[in-house]
Amino acid sequence: MHELLISSPQAARNHSAEPSDEFLRALYEKHGYVLMRFAARLLGGDWHRAEDVFQEAAIRAWQHASELDPSAEALRPWLFAVVRDLVIDGYRVRQARPPEADDESLRRLPVPDGVDRALTTQVVVDAMRDLAPFQREVLLHMYYMGRSVSQTAKVLGVPPGTVKSRTHYAMRALREGLSSRGLHAA
Repeated sequence: MHELLISSPQAARNHSAEPSDEFLRALYEKHGYVLMRFAARLLGGDWHRAEDVFQEAAIRAWQHASELDPSAEALRPWLFAVVRDLVIDGYRVRQARPPEADDESLRRLPVPDGVDRALTTQVVVDAMRDLAPFQREVLLHMYYMGRSVSQTAKVLGVPPGTVKSRTHYAMRALREGLSSRGLHAA
């Protein structure tokens, strides 16, 4: 394919073994705008990424500068293929790893430090102290110890209906106590 990229034998002789700034300048002048537009279209209009893609394509062409003529029309299809491949590779890389977060978004993330939980616990304990002893007792058995109505009734020596009634009124009083302290229970 490289034979197609060299427009003439003289152009091939004019390229030195070491690539030069003239090569890149000619490449940008002849193909830059068209290839960046092509890359931007593939990237959904992202000109910044399109410039990066074209720069990478230019570097790849520059690495073969001794074999290529930057002003040759035959070079353009090769450059289009390189740009397309770079865009596809970039897409695959982004799909394979999670998106990067900038420092600012990381600074705004809440860090669990236990303070909220400790404060909420203290508010709940204070609200529980305001309950009548029999209400506090039924809530401890039902919710803290995870006992059923019948198990709680058996332990407390009261009928299951009494456990249900005490639980209902205790929960209502606890909700009011939490609400008056600024904590709204669900």
